[in-house]
Amino acid sequence: MPNMYDSAYDLEKAIRDSDEFRDLKQAYEAVMNDAEAKRMFEDFRDTQLSLQEKQMQGEDITEQEVDKARQIVELVQQHPMISNLMDKEQRLNIVINDISRIITKPLEELYGPSTGNEH
Repeated sequence: MPNMYDSAYDLEKAIRDSDEFRDLKQAYEAVMNDAEAKRMFEDFRDTQLSLQEKQMQGEDITEQEVDKARQIVELVQQHPMISNLMDKEQRLNIVINDISRIITKPLEELYGPSTGNEH
């Protein structure tokens, strides 16, 4: 019987070797090698992390912070390199979510369908 950890490492390698990951890596490197895109992307990431941190600590997020975050999102989405990076990230996330559904299937079958999924 194969070791689950060996299978997990095989899966990690398959993700690293996938077109989706390769495309994401290229898009990320393109952004990191462009000074303006890199600055915008890091500003976007810092803003996201800061808001997530506040949420996790139960702190209130001000209307001003929400507006700033919205402006930054609109700005980065208009930048073709960052927009491409976000698109590639989305594609890889879909693959990883599909894989997650597949590997958690035994638990789902054991515990039965969750509310709202009954046929």
